[in-house]
Amino acid sequence: MTCYDEPPLGTMLFAEECPERGGDTMFAGMVPAYAALSDGLKRTLLGTRAVHANVRKLGLSYEQTSPPEPSIAEYDAAEGPLHPVVTRHPETAQNILYVNPEYTTRFEGWTRRESLGLLRYLFDHGGKAEFVTRFTWRPGSIAFWDNRQVWHMAVNDYHGMRRVMNRILLHGSPPVPAQTP
Repeated sequence: MTCYDEPPLGTMLFAEECPERGGDTMFAGMVPAYAALSDGLKRTLLGTRAVHANVRKLGLSYEQTSPPEPSIAEYDAAEGPLHPVVTRHPETAQNILYVNPEYTTRFEGWTRRESLGLLRYLFDHGGKAEFVTRFTWRPGSIAFWDNRQVWHMAVNDYHGMRRVMNRILLHGSPPVPAQTP
């Protein structure tokens, strides 16, 4: 939910009903993802900001299985908060790669087309297996994560089965930019 000026600090999810198989959640750590970047790319990203906007279309027709990809023009026109590309965790002081494929649309002062190469690299990098943990839900399971430093994604592999979750969001604050050395 980085498309908000003050994204939620954390999320708690309680599994009420789980499918017989599938429906896991993937969590990717953006602290180790940032640490694994080259020193040159880290220097490039420090001080850079990106637009975070919700440009995905909701309300699918019965024939659609996923929303259509927004156009380049829609990404360029999207308005949302500017957040630092590298943030600093307020409690641990660790640097965090603060972009995500759902809401990061482009870099400040860049077009979507200009931003795509580097954004795709960062999204692919953040999703590497060495940064990802898979959580398997059971009825009664609870997961709590820090949205300031973790991506999460529900694996949509349980078609025809129910998955009922209850979510609590914790009030957040604007992301804190990392300091340049």
